[in-house]
Amino acid sequence: MWFFARDPVRDFPFEISPELPEGGPPGPWVLHRGRKKATGSPVSIFVYDVKPGVEEQTQVAKAAFKRLKTLRHPNILAYIDGLETDRCLHIVTEAVTPLGAYLKARAEAGDLRELELSWGLHQIVKALSFLVNDCSLIHNNVCMAAVFVDRAGEWKLGGLDYMYSAQGSGGGPPCKGIPELEQYDPPELADGSGRAVREKWSADMWRLGCLIWEVFNGPLPRAAALRNPGKIPKSLVPHYCELVGANPKVRPNPARFLQNCRAPGGFMNNRFVETNLFLEEIQIKEPAEKQKFFQELSKSLDSFPEDFCRHKVLPQLLTAFEFGNAGAVVLTPLFKVGKFLGAEEYQQKIIPVVVKMFSSTDRAMRIRLLQQMEQFIQYLDEPTVNTQIFPHVVHGFLDTNPAIREQTVKSMLLLAPKLNETNLNVELMKHFARLQAKDEQGPIRCNTTVCLGKIGSYLSASTRHRVLTSAFSRATKDPFAPSRVAGVLGFAATHNLYSMNDCAHKILPVLCSLTVDPERSVRDQAFKAIRSFLSKLESVSEDPTQLAEAEKDVHAASSPGMGGAAASWAGWAVTGVSSLTSKLIRAHPTAAPAETNVPQRPVPEGLPAPAPTPVPATPTTSGHWETQEESKDAEEDSTAADRWDDEDWGSLEEAESVLAQQDNWSTGGQASWAGQVSWTSNPGHKSQESDWSSWEAEDAWEQGWQEPSPPEPPPEGTRLASEYNWGGPEPSDKGDPFAALSVRREAGAQPRRDSWGDDNWEGLEAESRQAKAELARKKREERRREMEAKRAEKKTAKGPMKLGTRKLD
Repeated sequence: MWFFARDPVRDFPFEISPELPEGGPPGPWVLHRGRKKATGSPVSIFVYDVKPGVEEQTQVAKAAFKRLKTLRHPNILAYIDGLETDRCLHIVTEAVTPLGAYLKARAEAGDLRELELSWGLHQIVKALSFLVNDCSLIHNNVCMAAVFVDRAGEWKLGGLDYMYSAQGSGGGPPCKGIPELEQYDPPELADGSGRAVREKWSADMWRLGCLIWEVFNGPLPRAAALRNPGKIPKSLVPHYCELVGANPKVRPNPARFLQNCRAPGGFMNNRFVETNLFLEEIQIKEPAEKQKFFQELSKSLDSFPEDFCRHKVLPQLLTAFEFGNAGAVVLTPLFKVGKFLGAEEYQQKIIPVVVKMFSSTDRAMRIRLLQQMEQFIQYLDEPTVNTQIFPHVVHGFLDTNPAIREQTVKSMLLLAPKLNETNLNVELMKHFARLQAKDEQGPIRCNTTVCLGKIGSYLSASTRHRVLTSAFSRATKDPFAPSRVAGVLGFAATHNLYSMNDCAHKILPVLCSLTVDPERSVRDQAFKAIRSFLSKLESVSEDPTQLAEAEKDVHAASSPGMGGAAASWAGWAVTGVSSLTSKLIRAHPTAAPAETNVPQRPVPEGLPAPAPTPVPATPTTSGHWETQEESKDAEEDSTAADRWDDEDWGSLEEAESVLAQQDNWSTGGQASWAGQVSWTSNPGHKSQESDWSSWEAEDAWEQGWQEPSPPEPPPEGTRLASEYNWGGPEPSDKGDPFAALSVRREAGAQPRRDSWGDDNWEGLEAESRQAKAELARKKREERRREMEAKRAEKKTAKGPMKLGTRKLD
């Protein structure tokens, strides 16, 4: 029986990619790209082929293999696996790129920044400090070829072939025998006179100076070039000169060098280095420090390298959310970093976290998710939206916080295209109907109507026929004027979804009633809509063959491309109304519910004012809330059915300025306003939380809630009612204003005399109260005597009962 020896290289769990080698440090090692056979994860493989006649070099390679396997530090090349045979040595490390190749690629792409270089040099110096101060080891090979960069942009120190102990054990430094490496040796090694006075780190710090020169100026041609700093930043030049000084005694320790560069104004004193240092120690930071760090992180991400954000910041954000209870503060930087990811990577890393966040009960997290839904909605598939996200989002419709209800309404514009038949046409319409009819906040009722108009094209034909007309008709009766405008614009935006009969019998009567609305903005939009629908009806009347074309979308299946006008005013829901209602609630936590759906009409002059009708907490406007008008009257008259595609359908940013100036939101009804209010936003001002880009008001409210005009002065000689004596004991010595009336009555007929005129009403009331009190007292007294008689009768018949004895029959 034959036995064949197994090939250890073939059984090795890592394989070398067929690509050309990437090079490596000067010497026998060759760097290859590779991957793990089981998972396909990328790695780097350093290969050394054992050749006869170079035993000394083989011993150096084996020593490097052993050093790298035993040394563990974040800034030293990470060892993963290795293979040692008689023919070769394989060292598997994390996937890295030689520093020279990395800097060249970044410079060609124009993305190389001093921030990256400052942090990279910080890592190399920290690795040297670890070797010298903690391990008493001399690296003896610090140069550009001994530094590697991982996928996150982190610099790693490698090239441990010529390392030796600083304590003298194990012999002196090994012989390099490579001319390319000897130019990095300090001058005192060629002259033995300075060896007795140098520090153990002196040689490595000289080589660090050579590395700094190469990072900023390219490959070092000769040692004499070190005298010219070249492109080295001015803040680093003084510290660089200390490294390449001729006296080895004055070269600083690596730890002190870091301290000097981290001083105020130093090369390594910047936001990027501070962020990296915090991330390295984030596990031991206090929760308050983490919260502050994540809040400030998003401001700095734009200036950080993309690879750093993807491979170092993102894992820390995910870990902080998963295990650190960081909460909503991680959302903003998380979605900002997510922009750097591809679609597949986004699905793997961000979407699972987002789905989990939607199930959170933290209100701050829920509202931030809704506000930033635009950034991740394109990565969500329909099953995920319908089964894992929508069931949690709809809870926002019932939330007691108006800001969450408002953001939930906004988010429906993004979710609607991905909702299934039941969620869109049944569940969502149920919540919209409740919000539009019962929500106490006018802006929320208004935006519910606006959102319904925007998603109308996604609804099924039966739902559109059943919902749209009644919903927009209800909106036209809302006491909040912008809601009535939204109802009119909703009809106009979905004009192609109504039959001719519905236009004539259901829509036009509703619009005609708004032509006498107290708000000019409502009237203007109503007239525009009426002209549009009349033009449509007239065209069909003149040419009945156009009926089929005019009603082609009425019974068509839901399609996102049907509602052209609705699509043109979809901008607000993405950027819109985040701060309107929240400002109301912060100022006044409670609000009175709506008690009427009919707007108050102006009272004609000369009639007494009726009793005030209760209205919602959001005040009904009484000035001018106007949208943009056409520049020419001819364009208004030539309205066609598709004209509403160009209408400005945004939200109500202008309402925010009104609500911010409100003096008092009464819980019982009418709000009081002081001064004049303008709904026209400053054109140079934009909200920090949202951008209300449309429904802009062209004309300002010249008058807000105006004070009622002062009543006309009474005729001369007329006295106020408070000046008369209405039944007091003292007779009035002033004239009676009713004397003339009494004279006319006596002249016409004898007045009927009765006993009502001379009675003292106050006295009668007092006597009546006394009589009632006396009667009640007598009844109580009789009741008391009856109860006492009954008790006495029972006591006499049965005798006294003793405590503790049982009553026997």
